[in-house]
Amino acid sequence: MKKNVGTVDKWIRIVLGVAILSMLVWVQGDLKWLGLIGLIPLITAFMGFCPLYLPFGISTNKSEKK
Repeated sequence: MKKNVGTVDKWIRIVLGVAILSMLVWVQGDLKWLGLIGLIPLITAFMGFCPLYLPFGISTNKSEKK
């Protein structure tokens, strides 16, 4: 599995993932569980691989572009 997530992309995913996960704490009612969606950008950031980039041939990882 080739890494296709670069450094800036990784940090954006981490910040967004944590922000979305915070819904578990701050949102009341049934919608709070939507915060679990925040796990997706966190997992892809730490793995360095985004499966949605494959069909479009996108790679933000500069070391893989060479």
